Amino acid sequence: MSKPIAHFSRRYRFSASHRLHAPALSDEQNRETYGKCNNPHGHGHNYWLEVTVAGPIDPQTGFVVDLPKLDALVQADVLNRFDHTHLNQDPTFSGDFVPSTENLALEVERILRRDIPGLTSHEDLRLVNLRIEETRNNSFDLSGADLESMHREASR
Repeated sequence: MSKPIAHFSRRYRFSASHRLHAPALSDEQNRETYGKCNNPHGHGHNYWLEVTVAGPIDPQTGFVVDLPKLDALVQADVLNRFDHTHLNQDPTFSGDFVPSTENLALEVERILRRDIPGLTSHEDLRLVNLRIEETRNNSFDLSGADLESMHREASR
């Protein structure tokens, strides 16, 4: 008999600035592509990060994940790194990797993917959705099959 799988989501807030600018494009192309987000001085956002994990409910605790461990992981590996920073100055976003919210989500997923399974006594816990809200109107999700495909690619 298989154990029921449950999903648990937790939200975190952080602030960061960035400039959307692709070095491979001309200044004119960057202005056309990114508009006001190409401001040479950058601009900032108050981001919401939502992390959703899935796994069996622990029969002893009744929980899917050890919440203090999840909070500590996100704090240490994501919030301490990105909160109140200029994303363009992070080594990940040097070169051609533009610090768009989509690319930020890819980097956060890469960071969390390796450590999420260790947050419980079983190895069945996995990251199933990652959402970053840039503004009230703009958000980006990595979920389901997209994450599974990324996990397979990363393990090659």
